[in-house]
Amino acid sequence: MLGAGLYNKFGKEYKPGEIIFSEFEPGNDFYLIQSGRVKITKIVKDKEKTMDVLEAGDMFGEMAILEEQPRSASAIAMDNVSLLHFNRENFVSLMTSQPQLALKLLVVFSRRIYDARRRVMILLLDEPQVKVADVILMLSEKEANHKDLSEITLMVSVEDIANWCAEPVAKIQDVISNYIKNQKMELYPDKLVVHNLRDLRRIVEIKRKSRSL
Repeated sequence: MLGAGLYNKFGKEYKPGEIIFSEFEPGNDFYLIQSGRVKITKIVKDKEKTMDVLEAGDMFGEMAILEEQPRSASAIAMDNVSLLHFNRENFVSLMTSQPQLALKLLVVFSRRIYDARRRVMILLLDEPQVKVADVILMLSEKEANHKDLSEITLMVSVEDIANWCAEPVAKIQDVISNYIKNQKMELYPDKLVVHNLRDLRRIVEIKRKSRSL
């Protein structure tokens, strides 16, 4: 993806099930996936939750370059995985010699910082129904004109939403079923259709205002 010379210098390989790094351990490295899939997991309420599945072209572990803090999640190879592996020591020289990668990193850094803050906002909410509403708002924010949207179709499952909420799947299924009963959503095997995004935004805004009082 970025040249054989770069892979010869920074390449690493992992087999299915191998742990690339573990949550809570010190972090000084980040990775760019060349091939295969990597699962990002986190311990939430004493249970392992899958937070994301990354593929070729995705980057992970990069917050270790910005923060001297333990890993906030674990990374596990799902297939035979080839990675480019970087650390603080070679980071500066890498940025000057690989401007294409430097630009990609800047975009990823800004997006990840925003995503991390956004997920914390969701986890600080107490009620599962409000969490579900805010997850849907978070996903809708990827649309350019999301503030003007009333209806939106999201390619997500109940399991995906439960992971973002850090709640049991059965509980989130009940919440979504209630939204469906009230004709706010329609659930299909591969997508969720939300009929009134503005109503969900109101629910979350009212809850956040009540917490700030």
